[in-house]
Amino acid sequence: MAGFLSTLRRIYLSLYNWTVFVGWFQVLYFAVMALREGGPTTVYGSVERPLQLAQTAAVMEILHGLVGLVRSPVSATLPQIGSRLFLTWGILWSFPETRAHILVSSLVISWSITEIIRYSFFGMKEAFGFAPSWLLWLRYSTFLILYPTGITSEVGLIYVALPYIKCASFIGRNTSFHANVIMRPVEFCSLDKNFEVKLLGWLAFASSSLLVDLMVCRYYLF
Repeated sequence: MAGFLSTLRRIYLSLYNWTVFVGWFQVLYFAVMALREGGPTTVYGSVERPLQLAQTAAVMEILHGLVGLVRSPVSATLPQIGSRLFLTWGILWSFPETRAHILVSSLVISWSITEIIRYSFFGMKEAFGFAPSWLLWLRYSTFLILYPTGITSEVGLIYVALPYIKCASFIGRNTSFHANVIMRPVEFCSLDKNFEVKLLGWLAFASSSLLVDLMVCRYYLF
């Protein structure tokens, strides 16, 4: 019975990892094609749906940790996935004004390359019981470049979204000013006196993914 459950676990995790790998490969392919044909302003429109699907699928990893399918601690997985979902849904989906920024390109490329390597690594381990040494090297070396570019893009996009986040906060409390806020967002939205406190929380939450990933790397390597 234990052997059957172990086999079932490996089949499920293999299918999960390779499915999400395909999703992130699509994201990278569409992003590169968009950059070549239309420039940075067209990237988000090309990758929106596969990006949302691939990133949201990572929620399953929290469940995997909770039920013991993987040994990754939920305390490390939760903030990493949470910060990614915050950028995907809380910033890019919620505030269309951010989508044409060049940081979207660096964000999408950093995320997709990182996840292509990660999911293929775990997919190989679950499917075949091992991963090639070159893939192991990529798994624990490319983060030196990709995580700084990724986290810089994340924090940068939050900064880009600040005027619109402040507008949304102000509109939520002052709906009668909706038309004026749309016409003059900076003037009206600057009335949110407590926004600096919220900003510190958002930036800390987003930047936590880098620290968490470094901790996870140390957990697996040492």
